Amino acid sequence: MRSELSAFVDRIAVSDVSMTPSRIKTELLSGLTVALALVPEAVAFTFVAGVPPLVGLYAAFIVGLVTALFGGRPGMISGATGALAVVMVSFVAQHGVEYLFATVVLMGIIQIAAGLFHLGRFIRLVPHPVMLGFVNGLAIVIFLAQLRQFKVAGPDGALEWMQGLQLYTMLGLVGLTMVVIWLVPKITTAFPAPLAAILFVAALVIAFGLDSPRVGDLASIEGGLPMFHIPELPLTFESLKIILPYAFILAAIGLIESLLTLNLVGEITGKRGGASKECLAQGGANLITGFFGGMGGCAMIGQSMINVKSGGRTRLAGVAAALFLLAFIFVASGLIEQIPLAALIGVMFMVVIGTFAWRSLMILRRIPLSDSLVMILVTAVTVAEDLAIAVIVGVIVSALVYAWNNARRIHAVTAEADDGAKVYKIEGPLFFGSTAGFKALFQPKTDPDAVIIDFAASRVVDVSALQAIEDIAALYTAQGKTLQLRHLSRDCHKLLSNAGQLIVAADDDPDYGLAVDYEVKGGKLMGAH
Repeated sequence: MRSELSAFVDRIAVSDVSMTPSRIKTELLSGLTVALALVPEAVAFTFVAGVPPLVGLYAAFIVGLVTALFGGRPGMISGATGALAVVMVSFVAQHGVEYLFATVVLMGIIQIAAGLFHLGRFIRLVPHPVMLGFVNGLAIVIFLAQLRQFKVAGPDGALEWMQGLQLYTMLGLVGLTMVVIWLVPKITTAFPAPLAAILFVAALVIAFGLDSPRVGDLASIEGGLPMFHIPELPLTFESLKIILPYAFILAAIGLIESLLTLNLVGEITGKRGGASKECLAQGGANLITGFFGGMGGCAMIGQSMINVKSGGRTRLAGVAAALFLLAFIFVASGLIEQIPLAALIGVMFMVVIGTFAWRSLMILRRIPLSDSLVMILVTAVTVAEDLAIAVIVGVIVSALVYAWNNARRIHAVTAEADDGAKVYKIEGPLFFGSTAGFKALFQPKTDPDAVIIDFAASRVVDVSALQAIEDIAALYTAQGKTLQLRHLSRDCHKLLSNAGQLIVAADDDPDYGLAVDYEVKGGKLMGAH
């Protein structure tokens, strides 16, 4: 089965990353496009989290800048995200924004520790169906996030859906933006299509005075440089008990989303590795952000896709996006606030179309049912809950399915040796999930006096398997029958205690290692060391 991510890679050519004048222009224009798309997202997420708009914008600037300079993958864009904002909302409402800043600092420290201990490598354990579910779920989340822009304040101040001419105008401008993005690459590749669409639609709206919401309708983005600020909260154990659980949750969500985005961007740009480096960069960025009044952040798949589709392939694009964003806050807020939201929504809709793995819908019937269910489950949980829970659920379900399938593989082929002994030729892995099936293979009461268990076509994986072997040996010993164990690995020779005297060593014994390291004390298996 061809990878859906690989199919997406085919649609985006990997450019030469040597810093020629043409490359620098492409990177800067890509960074400008990303910065324009960052503004409404960052502001919207501050509304979700219940903090002032500048708290989100400062986070987008600092996190974006630090990760662009030191992150694990050039081309990735980081900033304030909805996945973190939904966790923050109740925390901020209960404890206030100063506790949030302290939590972001601690979140950064935890992420740095994850990088130092190379925990990022565990992202390799995420199966491909989980990745597809993640991509599809996040595409749906990005789409749903844009729908809130189709609501306006009613007479009573409550938000309600647009109607009439205003709705038709909004939809028309969104559609026009998408058409321009589709057409521009067919005419020229010298200018990022999303940026061309934003500028064209903005000029049209301003020139004709069309009634369409603009960035400034969300909130003012005017402000100064972020200032160093030590979070104001009591330095007590009680404060630590309040912020520590949220810091762990935010750190986990941020790292999972960042590392999955790292993999996705790596598929597109043809790069590999960098997981631990990304953990360190995300941690350092959030540590700094918490001391400069930011809400923290992580990688943003939507803006990362805008960047790579606009030609951004180096760290310059990410740095430029962060600096452009700061310039918007500092000197160009009035101009940016005139950009119609419809143009930015159109850009994000095109991101949704390009991100969703459409062929995954067509292959659902051709791949194993368990993989299809995992893909759908991860997509649904991503939309209903959040990315971290979805990925954890997907990995656990995939692991359980794998364990179940392997547990069913254990079986034995019986034969009779020349001396009349019954031979059990075990086939399939022996591990915690298959021990019950393994034990059910034998009939100690009715078997002949001499029995041989041959593990040449099996593999003993863990301590549960060792214990199962010892249990079977004890049953045959209790019946006064002779049992021999053949073709066990050297580790099994050392670790099997009660059954150790029954092992028959041979030159063709396998040489694999067990998944756990146990030692023998007093004739019994002891704990890991």
